[in-house]
Amino acid sequence: MKKNFSCFRALCSAAVLLCLTVAIYSGNELWKIRSDYRAEAEMHSAVMVYKPEPEQIINQSVIDLQAKYPDVVGWLTVPGTKIDYPFVQYDDNDFYLRRDLNGNHATAGTLFMDFRNALDFSSGNTIIYGHHMKNGSMFGTLKSFADSDFFEANRHGTIFLPHETLTLEFFDYRVVESTDPEIYSVERDEFDGRIVTLSTCAYDFDGARIVLLAKII
Repeated sequence: MKKNFSCFRALCSAAVLLCLTVAIYSGNELWKIRSDYRAEAEMHSAVMVYKPEPEQIINQSVIDLQAKYPDVVGWLTVPGTKIDYPFVQYDDNDFYLRRDLNGNHATAGTLFMDFRNALDFSSGNTIIYGHHMKNGSMFGTLKSFADSDFFEANRHGTIFLPHETLTLEFFDYRVVESTDPEIYSVERDEFDGRIVTLSTCAYDFDGARIVLLAKII
């Protein structure tokens, strides 16, 4: 009986230790997630002072933003969503995947244009990538366009460049493979006109991506 009680006590101790380990790990993960969200919110708040005003011939705020962050290309706004951010371009599509505008590590990353695209949006298909954050930041609200009523009510977005403002007219929402050769090609037939593709992760299947396609009008 004494031996059985000792075994029982040992099992209880092990169970308590396991529970404590799980609780500590979960707490650390929760703290990290909240910290990541807070860091993104602080960075966003800091750059919102540079948000361009509509109806401007020269977007001085974008020029000022480029002076502070040289990789900035422009500013993307999609009404009806939380998408209201500057976007950048670098020599590859990896650098800003997990870095903020200062180049520091950031889970949320930064919105970035495909490195193959022309800065003036003269490419047939300009692709802008952003993380699908669970709190709706970055491109987390792109999935809202899956709802047809929401899509119809929010058909237009805006891209502010230093010396030009582009109006986007959304025409298609899809879930595609990350390797889709048509969606992720920067070239298109000339008669199709120039388009902009907003891309983020999806969870429908391995390698799934949400894309929202727009014509430049």
